[in-house]
Amino acid sequence: MKVRIPPKESPNNGEDGIPICHHGDQENQTTLVTFILLGFSEYPDLQVPLFLLFLTIYSVTVLGNLGMIAIIRVNTKLRNTPMYFFLAHLSFVDFCYSTVVTPKLLENLILEDRTISFAGCIMQFFFACTFVVTETYMLAVMAYDRFVAVRNPLHYTVAMSPKLCSFLVGASYSWGLICSKTLTYFLLRLSFQGVNILNNFVCEHAAIVAVSHSDPYISQEIISVSATFNEISSLVIILMSYIFIFITVMKMPSTGGRRKAFSTCASHLTAIIIFHGTILFLYCVPNTKSSWLMVKVASVFYTVFIPMLNPLIYSLRNKDVKETVRKLISKNI
Repeated sequence: MKVRIPPKESPNNGEDGIPICHHGDQENQTTLVTFILLGFSEYPDLQVPLFLLFLTIYSVTVLGNLGMIAIIRVNTKLRNTPMYFFLAHLSFVDFCYSTVVTPKLLENLILEDRTISFAGCIMQFFFACTFVVTETYMLAVMAYDRFVAVRNPLHYTVAMSPKLCSFLVGASYSWGLICSKTLTYFLLRLSFQGVNILNNFVCEHAAIVAVSHSDPYISQEIISVSATFNEISSLVIILMSYIFIFITVMKMPSTGGRRKAFSTCASHLTAIIIFHGTILFLYCVPNTKSSWLMVKVASVFYTVFIPMLNPLIYSLRNKDVKETVRKLISKNI
């Protein structure tokens, strides 16, 4: 399958007759610069199978996450429980993140034209970054929520008041927006020219700065500091919460109580291991040409698969969710 490259524009040409846009000329930059998402075009025989695979995954993701939100909304008991309040927002974030990335991926797999405008690429990066950072802290908030539930089950709903829950969720979204705005600002300070090929299926930071015609050092340092801070701070919250959970559980006199306490944390712990495990793996992959395929595969996992897995993990291991689904099915039959 060939990649169709659009004709080059003539205005604002550089030395080689190629349109060049600097950070001080943002209006022209959005119209003159074009990106091509290379994606998996080097495997033409896999385009249709990959399209069908990702379409199926995206359909399951949409149904799973919106279904989880609907289940929590229709069940009063779940709706008024802090854990499910956070789970509903996690499902919303997963749905949004998948919707930002997957439709463009599907389009590029089935069409020859893999181009994306400068504005479209920057917007995809902005929203993807927002939802990734938000999910990072949402999982940390849910770890703290599990700690409160295990440590003080009788006063759980009092300790995790609606006001506190709303604040924690709002803080996660707000910090996601702040990080995303900061990173996007420094991306917009870079210069790009003409048609640029991004060796990825998504407008990811490393792929974008790789085609920049100005020094990306500051932008790379900013995202490195931001990613390191977000990963370490969220993992510290998660680890501290689970250390205290473990200490509390081990002090319980009955084996049944311990088993019940651990089972309430199993789904969340599974989601954390998958999400942060993938991110840490990407940290360890060297930034070389030979590692791009590995980066793409790992990126597919956390952009496409994880949003699908989260509702499955929580629904398959949760009695309340499964019971609500049974009631809804029996009511409609």
